[in-house]
Amino acid sequence: MNDLRYPIGHASIPDLVTVERRMQAAEQISSFPQRLAAALEPMTAEQLDTPYRPGGWTVRQVVHHVSESHMNGFIRCKWALTEESPTIKAYQEKGWTALPDDMTAPVAMGLSLLQALHQKWSYLYQSLTDEQWNRTYFHPEDKQHFTVAQSACMYEWHGNHHLAHITGLKERMGW
Repeated sequence: MNDLRYPIGHASIPDLVTVERRMQAAEQISSFPQRLAAALEPMTAEQLDTPYRPGGWTVRQVVHHVSESHMNGFIRCKWALTEESPTIKAYQEKGWTALPDDMTAPVAMGLSLLQALHQKWSYLYQSLTDEQWNRTYFHPEDKQHFTVAQSACMYEWHGNHHLAHITGLKERMGW
């Protein structure tokens, strides 16, 4: 049986990100909101409140989590571009998903946020120089530095990871 927690496997972030690889990540980030919206379009409120796996978040929580996580990712990118290898602030994603807005708010809110955020993020990515793609931030929980390019690969994976949670659930449930 497939691992329902990691339907596309764990993230594999290269130490050195090629120009082609970062372009792929940027394109995936650009198209993610539309792909997510397409996966959610036919879902009912009851389906949105179904966990993607036993003990997992509901589809609604996943959508809000992704928008919040990617907000943090965008801010981390901006910090890396404007400060000298800043230490980023980690956040308690499980706590955030338990708050009322993640539990009950319409998924349209999360989608709208993602659409605007990813449009702005993609615009920023298009303007970066090689030097800027290689700027770093320090993640205190992982205890390592990440380049902007590695971060793009990470958020590409993150979006696809959660999209697979939703599409996998729909497939298993016959929706």
